[in-house]
Amino acid sequence: MIGITPLKSAKMTHYMTQVPGVYVPQSIIKRMDDANEKGGPQGAQEEGVRIALEIIEKIRNKQGIHGLHIMPVGWEDIVPRIVTEANLLKTVSAVPEASREADKVLA
Repeated sequence: MIGITPLKSAKMTHYMTQVPGVYVPQSIIKRMDDANEKGGPQGAQEEGVRIALEIIEKIRNKQGIHGLHIMPVGWEDIVPRIVTEANLLKTVSAVPEASREADKVLA
């Protein structure tokens, strides 16, 4: 399983570089800094979402990855947007296929 923390700000990005076990590439730090300089906090948030979506797209079909854990540190309300824009939801019937087949046999 892969864990992704959507970056909410340039400040958060710099802080994440100090968290043990977390790696933030210099290119991501630069993107967040540039976005903050050009668009302020809102620009940085949008860039953080773009980065999260790019990472999800890159890992989507990698062999050996069996899940994604979105860890929105202090930004929980962004999760539905990321899940929707990354097309992570599967349409699942409320009634499992096996149950529907059993109903046919019993009818």
